[in-house]
Amino acid sequence: MERRERDAPLPVEMQGRWRDIEDPASELFIKGGEIVCFARVIDYDYMVVATDDGALTVSLKLNDAAAEEAFQRANVTELVMTPDGELHAYNVRFASQFQRMKS
Repeated sequence: MERRERDAPLPVEMQGRWRDIEDPASELFIKGGEIVCFARVIDYDYMVVATDDGALTVSLKLNDAAAEEAFQRANVTELVMTPDGELHAYNVRFASQFQRMKS
């Protein structure tokens, strides 16, 4: 596991524009360390990047432990890139699968 501050970019495999496979109007956009999901910028403090059984995971975190529960309910908090190249985003209330949008 590697902790990276917000100004560090997310892994290159996750960069770009993605569309929710069940709701094509919903998009996920990752550019550098900025994440926009469902038309909202995700305001996080740092990320933890790890690889587990070939899946690349990014966990978004806050420095303020008291605000963590509300953050986890309101934002995407986990991004997972499977070995097959599928991108999943989720939190404690939902999960979505995204496909890369063609340029």
